[in-house]
Amino acid sequence: MGQGPIRILLQTTIPPTAEDWSIARFSLLRDLLVGAVDGEGRPLYAVEARDRGPTGAPDPVLSRLDESAFDQLWLFAVDVGDGLTEDDCAAVSRFRQAGGGMLVTRDHMDLGSSVCTLGGVGPAHHFHSRNPEPDPSRHVRDDEETQAISWPNYRSGANGDYQLIRPLAPIHPVLVDPASPTGALRHLPAHPHEGAVIAPENANARVIMTGRSRTTGRDFNLAIAFEGGAHGGRAIAESTFHHFTDYNWDLSRGCPTFVSEIPGDGMAREPQALADTHRYVLNVAAWLGRRP
Repeated sequence: MGQGPIRILLQTTIPPTAEDWSIARFSLLRDLLVGAVDGEGRPLYAVEARDRGPTGAPDPVLSRLDESAFDQLWLFAVDVGDGLTEDDCAAVSRFRQAGGGMLVTRDHMDLGSSVCTLGGVGPAHHFHSRNPEPDPSRHVRDDEETQAISWPNYRSGANGDYQLIRPLAPIHPVLVDPASPTGALRHLPAHPHEGAVIAPENANARVIMTGRSRTTGRDFNLAIAFEGGAHGGRAIAESTFHHFTDYNWDLSRGCPTFVSEIPGDGMAREPQALADTHRYVLNVAAWLGRRP
């Protein structure tokens, strides 16, 4: 694919919608990636950020992703179950099979459940009505603040706060931080109701970090890493897209009006939390790499 900047597509699964988690609410993520440079000041990444086309029809970009020049897809599944068509899923699956790198993230309950049919990475995502967690004891509400949201809804903290993550040994490259006293990242943005991700069997994948519920003390998975190989490119399955939104990095950026939870201010009070989040993003982009 050449030696220029690695091409990254930041993509949501909803059409442009002011009062939702559309791509405009991931602007700080885009700016961070666009601003990354190598030792000679050359940009590392060329980034395109977009929402999907009209729902119900194949997306003009996702449905032909395997024919594109993109190296990576960062997919933010913010839909209620109808965000990806069969054509979209098939092309995205072919994209990874051809070596493309992917980060696929969703949120609580059934939010983002259209990712279930993505080849390889989709089965890592577990929802309320589709592909529920195999452990029935987890089919209970974790966060009680918002009663309209049911399981999975693990509470890692308030929007605007950070959580202390638990990297699992061996420390995965996306979590490495040589400046940390532990050698690993320690913080990510918190969210009142994160979703559920589990490493599928026989998928060359493993859990790389966990969080802990602030209400029940229960551990839950934050991210699954899929190694690359003959089956396809590297991939990350994440428990919530709120690890990447403007609002969870900087509350002053605002949120859709339907968000009712009381926010915190931990990210603003602890500079290391945002620094760790930035390093995580750049680590992920570097690890997902370039499409062959």
